[in-house]
Amino acid sequence: MKIVTFSRNVFIPLTNACRNRCAYCGFRSDNHELMTPNEVKSLLSKAKNASEALFTFGERPDVYDDVKRKLKAMGYSNFLELVRDVNELAVKMGFLPHTNAGVLSYEELKKLKPYNASMGLMLEQAVELECHALSPGKKPEVRIKTIKNAGKLLIPFTTGILIGIGEKPYDRIYSLEVIADVHANYGHIQEVIIQPFQPKKGTPMQDWKPPSGEELLEVVRKAREILPEDIAIQIPPNLVGDVYPFLKAGANDLGGISEVTPDYINPEHPWPSLSDLKAMLRNEFLLRERLPIYPKFVRLRWFSDEIADLIYRLADEEGLRCSTT
Repeated sequence: MKIVTFSRNVFIPLTNACRNRCAYCGFRSDNHELMTPNEVKSLLSKAKNASEALFTFGERPDVYDDVKRKLKAMGYSNFLELVRDVNELAVKMGFLPHTNAGVLSYEELKKLKPYNASMGLMLEQAVELECHALSPGKKPEVRIKTIKNAGKLLIPFTTGILIGIGEKPYDRIYSLEVIADVHANYGHIQEVIIQPFQPKKGTPMQDWKPPSGEELLEVVRKAREILPEDIAIQIPPNLVGDVYPFLKAGANDLGGISEVTPDYINPEHPWPSLSDLKAMLRNEFLLRERLPIYPKFVRLRWFSDEIADLIYRLADEEGLRCSTT
């Protein structure tokens, strides 16, 4: 049977402050919240079975004065210091961090690398779109530069495209070709997420229709044609329903699933249970748990000394997660 992978994670939304104002986003808020290290520790302590600490937050939140004040009160001069601190905390508690930090410079990526098993940045689309008119961090060239810099630093990386935000079908193909080209040069992209737009109440795009299942299936098919075999194609099971047709179309990863936290980006769509996912596989696919770093990069040792012992403890001989952990 073909293997389909997933990871057990705990979703940590460090802040909802974001410099971008995407027309579809329901996560960003002008009422800025910022988690403390103690709050992160408390959340991690509830995730007994997870191996991945997924850190997600708004891009460059410390452009706002109130966030700067909160950071200063915690003893940090900037937000990235907090991120690195809680990354290190997660490692000490036995979790492998995966950080989605938005657009970062080469030096910023280098600072976060030691305490991250992998990192991520959605390309979304490699063309400029109206929904990103108020989002300086969504310019394709700056996002592609971040993804390339991660490759230069040998950081196992997740990216993806967002479907249904005003792009044309040929834009989707072009975006996948851009990702394939970057990977051809750096070899660091471990997975590409095919994510459907979901309308959120209170946003400018609340009345837009999400893409149809057939549209998504076609993108998955194209992705499998365009992307090399060593890049996994991920579909979010809480957003697509029955995963079986997408696996038949070429997807082979179901992303992170949490037993203790919701999908804070799409909280109206709960995670399916593992038993439900296994039933969807129709006895044609074998579900295996992985780490936030894919087996290829475990074998290549694309990780720092700071997290090496933890990876060796959590990984089996194939580079997937040990069944005994």
